[in-house]
Amino acid sequence: MGNSSDLLSIKDLSVSFGGLKALSNVSLDLHTNEVVGLIGPNGAGKTTLLKLLDGLIKPDTGTITYSFDPRTVLVLHHTPMIKASTRTNMAMVRDVDSSITESDITQVMEQVGISSLASSPAHKLSAGERQKLCLGRAILQKPNLVLLDEPTANLDPTTTEQVEDLIRQFEQQGVNVIFTSHQLAQVQRVAEYIIFVDQGQIKEKGPVGPFFSNPQTSAAKRYLHQELLA
Repeated sequence: MGNSSDLLSIKDLSVSFGGLKALSNVSLDLHTNEVVGLIGPNGAGKTTLLKLLDGLIKPDTGTITYSFDPRTVLVLHHTPMIKASTRTNMAMVRDVDSSITESDITQVMEQVGISSLASSPAHKLSAGERQKLCLGRAILQKPNLVLLDEPTANLDPTTTEQVEDLIRQFEQQGVNVIFTSHQLAQVQRVAEYIIFVDQGQIKEKGPVGPFFSNPQTSAAKRYLHQELLA
């Protein structure tokens, strides 16, 4: 499990949209060098939590404290592309960080396996190719925390495997990863630590093995049972 120093600490976090509570009194301490799987039913608050960690939205109450200067990258499930080539879409990260070179871009396109698509129009890419482009942009930003929302939804098994491999590469380079997924087999393959969110609250958390073999709460038992039936 590597070095278990604190990565971030969430205290009494709540956020509402239009009067509806998306997250309510969430508290959590996460450690560095762990791939964290964020699971739970649709509408439980998983994407909201990722957006809060990225600073994309602000909580109504509560705090998020990082033990380091966070360089977060959030890859949402639907990332729009501009009508330009794949390479141009990849190079957009230079707007954020001008120190990224052309050779960095070439290298990362190779790493994620989309070199051959450099001049293809990005808005015509398949879901898998688009996801690799998004992950490539994330790699170029040299983050220390990567937040992925359903990174392999609607992808074929081969591409799913390639994306899981990229998640492991982040971890090998000391980058922390938190990802949401409905694929429980994937969560067991990739994550080391589980956060189970239900109705805007963290109902259970802990190492991946014990969570799946012996969930402690009725909410987690129910969720696992329903997902396994599905």
